[in-house]
Amino acid sequence: MSEIWAGMVEAFLLIWSLDADLIDITLRSLQVSLSALVIASALALPLGTWLAIRRFRHRRLVIATMNALMGLPPVVVGLIVYLLLSRTGPFGVLGLLFTPAAMIIAQVIIITPLIASITHQAMRELWSDYHDLLISLNTTHGQRIATLIWDGRRALMTAALAGFGRAIGEVGAIMIVGGNIDHVTRVLTTAIALETGKGDFALALGLGFVLIALSLCVNLAIHTLSRTEREGRW
Repeated sequence: MSEIWAGMVEAFLLIWSLDADLIDITLRSLQVSLSALVIASALALPLGTWLAIRRFRHRRLVIATMNALMGLPPVVVGLIVYLLLSRTGPFGVLGLLFTPAAMIIAQVIIITPLIASITHQAMRELWSDYHDLLISLNTTHGQRIATLIWDGRRALMTAALAGFGRAIGEVGAIMIVGGNIDHVTRVLTTAIALETGKGDFALALGLGFVLIALSLCVNLAIHTLSRTEREGRW
């Protein structure tokens, strides 16, 4: 209990003093996770919606594969991205290894199946309500996808938040492709792992509490901006 209390005190002192390193690490965590979330959402939301309305051969196999990819081991993703971006890899010429861009790529790979799978589940139910109407209007597949995404945006926000939650808490993959370089690729999760390894549990716990508070603030901000609680709606 004393270490948890010490961690809470450490977190308060870091925030109260506006510690420069903490602000730098926090902003980088947000930059990487939000960038990955935007890119993954741009891919996963149309994909999940398309799978909900489109019937084709091996559709079930594709959906089952997508669901299985939700449990992708981050360390394996990090290793694959590392090999692709390393000097001897096919994309080594881009020089992205040990940069925030490499961390974003790894996070996009990890959270895209999660967002797409949740989107598919939500859009499948919505499609059953809209099917007859949109078919009778002779809409194109693009128009149907756009309509479902707009009308189901509140449910899709849950999918996006789930993706953000996994991205902001990810450590294995970004440790491999980012290298945890101070002032370059160090984020909250890798800093926690570093301080734990050094035996500074108070600082590690302090950073952990800051990470939890950051995740809560982002979720509350999104809920407030999207007005999900307006007029008692969820």
